[in-house]
Amino acid sequence: MAILSIRNMSMGFGGQLLFDQVSLHVEAGNRACLVGRNGEGKSTLLNIMRGAVTPDQGEIFRQPGLRVAYLPQEIPSDMCGTVFDAAATGAGSLPDAGELTGELTEDLTGNRAADGNLWQQQAYVSQILTRLELDPEAKCENLSAGVRRRVLLARALCANPDLLLLDEPTNHMDIPSIDLLESMLIKFSKTLIFVTHDRRFLEKIANRIIEIDTARITSWACGYQAFLQRKAALTDAEAEHHHQFDKKLAVEEAWIRQGVQARRTRNEGRVRALLKMREERRNRRMRAGTAKMVLQEAERTGKLVLEAENLCFAYDEKPVVTDFSTTIMRGDRVGIIGPNGAGKTTLIGLLLESFAPDSGTVKHGVNLEIAYFDQTREQLDPEKTVADNVADGKDFIDIGGRRRHIIGYLKDFLFSPDRARSPVKTLSGGERNRLLLARLFTRPSNVLVMDEPTNDLDIETLELLEELLLEYNGTLLLVSHDRAFLNNVVTSTLVFSENGRVEEFIGGYDDWLRQKKDVPVLSKKPDKSPASKKIAPKSLNRSSTSKLGFMEKRELADLPHEIEEMEKAQAQIFEKMASPDFYKTDGAEIARIKARHDELEHLLEKAYSRWEALEAKNF
Repeated sequence: MAILSIRNMSMGFGGQLLFDQVSLHVEAGNRACLVGRNGEGKSTLLNIMRGAVTPDQGEIFRQPGLRVAYLPQEIPSDMCGTVFDAAATGAGSLPDAGELTGELTEDLTGNRAADGNLWQQQAYVSQILTRLELDPEAKCENLSAGVRRRVLLARALCANPDLLLLDEPTNHMDIPSIDLLESMLIKFSKTLIFVTHDRRFLEKIANRIIEIDTARITSWACGYQAFLQRKAALTDAEAEHHHQFDKKLAVEEAWIRQGVQARRTRNEGRVRALLKMREERRNRRMRAGTAKMVLQEAERTGKLVLEAENLCFAYDEKPVVTDFSTTIMRGDRVGIIGPNGAGKTTLIGLLLESFAPDSGTVKHGVNLEIAYFDQTREQLDPEKTVADNVADGKDFIDIGGRRRHIIGYLKDFLFSPDRARSPVKTLSGGERNRLLLARLFTRPSNVLVMDEPTNDLDIETLELLEELLLEYNGTLLLVSHDRAFLNNVVTSTLVFSENGRVEEFIGGYDDWLRQKKDVPVLSKKPDKSPASKKIAPKSLNRSSTSKLGFMEKRELADLPHEIEEMEKAQAQIFEKMASPDFYKTDGAEIARIKARHDELEHLLEKAYSRWEALEAKNF
């Protein structure tokens, strides 16, 4: 049974049509994720569902007595008072005492005690706070952004909602908080509709996908992976249909230009059909193109990018970083993981020498050109237009040695000319992040520092950013709570533990999970190449004393470069073999290329084994 229905709804903002005669039915028990590009209207749809926004036309039906709770995308700036008081404000939308039956249950969606007394309301709120691991006496103004989001979630759950709406619930949350949120929402037995960019969170929670695309809404009764497959098949079929339609239209347009023959009475039906086809072609909704983000790379740094020795830093006598040492080489992609408030941004500041440590030293390599992606978006002026934030009022900017008009450059980041001339304060959270990337990529860099770059980005742009970072030849320092993003991008991780200790692990998030059970600390990193993520040993605890001889040390130092060269040669062969003309060449040439492919496969396998053996001996 539908608890909420939308019929023939249309709505637009500033000339942009968000919804065009759309309908949607939400059934009880759904756990649906809204997906779509930034600016397509996901947050607006949530606000329509909860009644905060009225569409231009259409009908919205809500089941009588429906209780709706909402977690906003942005954290209110005026949050103050204790955590308990902030969470308890949500209890006002709970059922009246006469409707309450039973006692407090383990299920978050269960009803409270029957008499509805104040102490029972307080007990219910305390239960929610306990499950979200929140201190009821803590002051909201002193909490990190991630913890404040948990407080807002507690407030929503305290309303005992029939329909829970969550807008980017994992934003600013650390990984333990995301794991906790996942476990709670899986047990949530009422109806859930949420927006997220976290692909792992989406795969675990959603049993239905609601897609917003070119002012239309499409419902998919499946999980995310099945949606991707079905969507790809639909897109291919739609593209083929458009191709055949356009071919037929071209034929009819050529015929109409014949003049007299087309005006004969017996051909009037064909003329009317052509006019109808023209109208259909004009009204065709074209999908937005893919962003064309390009990183400008500066001249290469030296082999050593930075080296830290015995760094210590404390704030109000509380250790933030304790006795931390690391060496970061050119081409390393380092992820930084830790709970909210652990000191990840502080560690970046220490490594970039933005401020001095209490003790220890940081040494930078030569020729560093650092570009910094700011987590708080403080680099954007909300009163200025999108174009002025990137070009500082100029009409042209220099990109990769080319002079480009700012409007054309912003089109690459999916900003229309009208959007480019709009003030930043009108943008959605994802659009602001995309704008910050556009601003960042105007400057050449060889060291890229990104603090939570994935917040609010739509999944398609997020995957494009992943590809961009994998092709980046410079050095990357990345703070992120996005587990899939870390797995796909980084080659090593720095993980905060207790009392300011920072442990170092090879690989991404899943690699850290496997290693942390057996490896308490990695004091130094082995040499790495761009291929190291897939071939580096996973569970090794490095000793401070090397057991390699002189020649073995040289062999170990040279192996990553040799492997990289073989992989490049292998990639070139793959490219040749994928060409449609490959099998039109001489048979002997085909045999030679295949033999070289098999030879490289064998050599790579031997090199991988040898590198792993040398690393094991060196640990």
